[in-house]
Amino acid sequence: MNPTKKLLIIGFVWPEPNSSAAGGRMMQLISIFGENGFKITFASAAQDSDFMVDLSEFDVERKSIELNNSSFDNFIIELDPDVVLFDRFMIEEQFGWRVAENCPKALRLLDTEDLHCLRTARQKAFKENRTFELTDLLSEEVAKREIASILRCDLSYIISEFEMKVLKDVFKIDSGLLQYLPFLVEEMSAEDLQQLPSFEERQHFVFIGNFLHEPNWNTVQYLKEAIWPLIKKDWPEAVLEIYGAYPSQKVLQLHQPKNGFFIMGRAEDANEIIKKSRVLLAPIRFGAGLKGKLLEAMQCGTPSVTTSIGSEAMHENLPWDGFIEDNPDEFAKKAISLYQDENLWKQSQKNGIAIINECYSKNKYSEKLINRVNSLLNNSETHRLHNFMGSLLQYHTLKSTKYMAKWIEAKNKNL
Repeated sequence: MNPTKKLLIIGFVWPEPNSSAAGGRMMQLISIFGENGFKITFASAAQDSDFMVDLSEFDVERKSIELNNSSFDNFIIELDPDVVLFDRFMIEEQFGWRVAENCPKALRLLDTEDLHCLRTARQKAFKENRTFELTDLLSEEVAKREIASILRCDLSYIISEFEMKVLKDVFKIDSGLLQYLPFLVEEMSAEDLQQLPSFEERQHFVFIGNFLHEPNWNTVQYLKEAIWPLIKKDWPEAVLEIYGAYPSQKVLQLHQPKNGFFIMGRAEDANEIIKKSRVLLAPIRFGAGLKGKLLEAMQCGTPSVTTSIGSEAMHENLPWDGFIEDNPDEFAKKAISLYQDENLWKQSQKNGIAIINECYSKNKYSEKLINRVNSLLNNSETHRLHNFMGSLLQYHTLKSTKYMAKWIEAKNKNL
């Protein structure tokens, strides 16, 4: 009988699946590794939050750790994991060298969540009122850090096919270091669709998104200033409800009930909210990765109107579950027609189910994930031998980051 393999996940934050798509993504990964017999420890230096999931319910051990503190070295030596998964490149920067030094044989995986450098470069181009070009990435400081982190790891999980293409074509990353891994959900049937609220049982437009995420805040501003006035002009009775975790004062100030524009704050149960809504509006103007809110809408049988950035890499060549529209006037018209036309709405619902089953089936990807991990565990030395740039970066990072961290640790002790 094989001994139980140990997985250490080092989290950027404690998972909050009801607050963000990133939290949902992390729970999907925990579920797959857990179902395949891994004993999981989740460690984070983040503060506890009122909304974090109870990891013990998923048979996951929880460990609070500190940044720039050698207590982590003792912890990981004692744990002696077979696999370490870093949650975003910033965590690999902080802890990767300690893992490499204290558990050199442990497989190092990186879940990028989305390509931060892509999101940052697009946001910069948007704020400078110019078209984003892929070459913008080459001068982005975040890109240098993120690509270095990908190279130092044995394997990185990439959530979007577009990002896979960017990494291979723009940054020339060896495909042996990457694995495409979208959101992973259960397949849905026509019967599942019938269990959801009907067209008549639903009301209102909805938007949902964590407000700590800049693209979400920008989307709500755009809805308020550009899209909603157009919808209200053609259809005065329309109502839009905006939900999201961590709304700031500037978000709450947009609440305007007289105009049918409601800021509702955190959703106790995002699924229930979206199921009761008829159409999701997501005019996203910059960002990266995949949009969890759009996949969640499909699962809830709620058609959506979004932009080409919103739908990027989300539906292969399948028809969208609603409309993809970048022009504000057309966006508003399509939103109203999708809301009012029951036949169009029902066909859009079916399109969403087809996208889920074709692009996000957990069964389709979970076996590939585990097979790749097991293969790397058996051949890590050969794999690393072929990743010379990674070992080069590991060597230099170990030196520079190690001494910077030790200096910070010594400084903290003297305070």
